[in-house]
Amino acid sequence: MDGNGERKEILESGFGSFSLNPMCSRRQTLKWGGLSVIGLSVLGPSLAHSAANSLIVMEQAHGLVVGDPTMCVGCGRCELACTEFNFGKASPTLSRIKVGRNLNFGPDGVAPWREAKGNWGDGLVVQDLCKQCPHPVPCANLCPENAIVTAPSTNARMVDPEKCTGCRICLKACPWEMISFDADTRKATKCDLCKGKPKCVEACPAGALSLVPWRDLTHRIPPRVTNTAQLPSDRSAACQQCHMPGQAKNIRQGIGMLQGARKEGRPVSAREFGFKWIDLAGTILVPLAVVGAFAHAVVRKVRKT
Repeated sequence: MDGNGERKEILESGFGSFSLNPMCSRRQTLKWGGLSVIGLSVLGPSLAHSAANSLIVMEQAHGLVVGDPTMCVGCGRCELACTEFNFGKASPTLSRIKVGRNLNFGPDGVAPWREAKGNWGDGLVVQDLCKQCPHPVPCANLCPENAIVTAPSTNARMVDPEKCTGCRICLKACPWEMISFDADTRKATKCDLCKGKPKCVEACPAGALSLVPWRDLTHRIPPRVTNTAQLPSDRSAACQQCHMPGQAKNIRQGIGMLQGARKEGRPVSAREFGFKWIDLAGTILVPLAVVGAFAHAVVRKVRKT
């Protein structure tokens, strides 16, 4: 019996009826790789469809209100204009722009003398405003009643009073504490840009507020509090509806994660991906499978020659 025959007999004796051929062809390698990719792609939406409550994906807001603390005089007219227009009453505690809470000490609270913001520090009055968060929107995805929706004309994130049950979970979800609760109506409330004409901007006598095209400020402005609300597991699984294996967004985020870790001199953590195992598979395993198939073809060609 020649060498090939002996090797085949050993493999068949070890694996029963299953025969293993390590010298598989390039066509077989590509076929198995393709089937693996298809299998991962099919599995993602299958798991997502099994979720009871899908993750809420919102279109980006058309704009947002920004403030210039160097121009704010702390008069509070913006808060009054907001509540009078939206609620028909002067109630700064319900205002969707929050200045009064930062007037004395700033967003960081009481600090050593002359180091804090506000009148009891360096005199800088900081306006707190809704960031109109990009996807995933914390308040929207944590609301059990799906009461956080997009405003028709501005795509701003707003509370639907018909759906809101007053559970206050959204208040805990916002890292900047920009959602208020009306004790009279038992409903939550937040900035919806006043149909594209924010009353706070119109009322500011110092010109310290502006309506600008949307940009992501969520990573530039430190949160006021730590988000204590957790995304339900069923909605977390629904992320797979969008983030399929091998998508460009996953590869870009993976590259960014590696670059950030290298610049900061820290170890790489898979938690930074923000997605699930299927994204890691799509970002790492799929490219490796392609490279492996190419290398396999090169090795076979070199051996034949």
